[in-house]
Amino acid sequence: MLAFLAGLMCFFALGGGSVARGHDAKGTRFVCTSIPIDADPSCHLPPIPMQSTSPQEDDLRNTVMQLRETILQQKETIVNQRETIKELTGKLTRCESASETTILDAKYNQGSWRKDFSKTSGKDTMGDLPRDPSETIDNLGRTMQSLKDRLENLEQQQMRANMSGAAFPNELRDLLQRRLGDLENQLLNKVSELEDEKSMLYNETAAHRHRTDTALNTLLERIHELEKGNSGFKSPEDFKVSLPLRTNYLYGRIKKSLPEMYAFTVCMWLKSSTSPGIGAPFSYGVPGQANEIVLIEWGDNPIELLINDKVAQLPLSVSDGRWHHICITWTTRDGLWEAYQDGEKLGSGENLAPWHPIKPGGVIILGQEQDTVGGRFDATQAFVGEMTQFNIWDRVLKAQDIMSMANCSSNMPGNVIPWVDNNVDVFGGATKWALEMCEDRLYDS
Repeated sequence: MLAFLAGLMCFFALGGGSVARGHDAKGTRFVCTSIPIDADPSCHLPPIPMQSTSPQEDDLRNTVMQLRETILQQKETIVNQRETIKELTGKLTRCESASETTILDAKYNQGSWRKDFSKTSGKDTMGDLPRDPSETIDNLGRTMQSLKDRLENLEQQQMRANMSGAAFPNELRDLLQRRLGDLENQLLNKVSELEDEKSMLYNETAAHRHRTDTALNTLLERIHELEKGNSGFKSPEDFKVSLPLRTNYLYGRIKKSLPEMYAFTVCMWLKSSTSPGIGAPFSYGVPGQANEIVLIEWGDNPIELLINDKVAQLPLSVSDGRWHHICITWTTRDGLWEAYQDGEKLGSGENLAPWHPIKPGGVIILGQEQDTVGGRFDATQAFVGEMTQFNIWDRVLKAQDIMSMANCSSNMPGNVIPWVDNNVDVFGGATKWALEMCEDRLYDS
């Protein structure tokens, strides 16, 4: 329309309007100026710029601007995605190295997973993988979900770009999808491998635990059997207690305790070849005095008798690996004592805790010296060997009675502590075995 009006105005100008002539070598020129319809042609007007655009052109221009903006955004997204792909590739490499380290740690530590990473970090990340396969799988799963979310975000951006008329580069989109697909497959393979390794380690750990439990149960049954002792002794007193090791946990315990006594005789059969010192064949401790009565040979010292922590050295020697009959007598009157070996009196003395009564209610331990009542044993003071016929009387026995027991011509159970099977418990691997003392001694000699 505007062009038509411009031509019409030129026609009027040529016919009778204002004409501008220019003279040059080639002739005359006419210059046409467009004026509004209602304007006077004879009146000079400034040139009016012609409008060369239309609404369609404006829409195209806007579309081009949107396309440029969309392409710039997509280029920025592509750059970000490339950085993400590089980061994920590095993390996958660390995943593989962490997985190899986990397998080696599991082999050398029999299925136990070390958790050192928790000491330096409050949370687990892909850059600082935990050693536990289940936590590694959880982290890989979270990374997979993050990748899927990013892919969905890209697809949504693609949909918005399509709706706005902008085209997302197909090559870049396909490249991203292929890379994300490869990463997803690698992560799925890694998860599968870790699951297999976890299952294998669990099976190995379960098998090892089963073998350990079986061995422990067998050992506990054996210890229980040994502590319970052999049943079926010919008579309740025909047994011995064996203490084969110098430890602080092998011992026997007499169930009964002692009454208050002003005299006593203690006799027993001993067999030991330990040196230096056979240790403590027995000890009696009461509250406030762990050394109420103790018989001990410690180091290179001679055998000692302790009463109320007072000491007398006895001229006895029983560390030749043979059975020996030992008897000790004591009375509170003047603290008189006597020591017998194999029926013969080898020594005597006085002033051993004179006028001190033996306190009641204590604990008698076989094979250990007590630092507290019933416990706190010292392995260096432990008795190593065998013993039997441990009896205690509340009086001083006659010499002929002691000789008859040593010669196996009579059997005199103690009237305070008799040697019977149901009165002796053993602990820590100490054992009770059937024994006919006189027959065994005859064979030994």
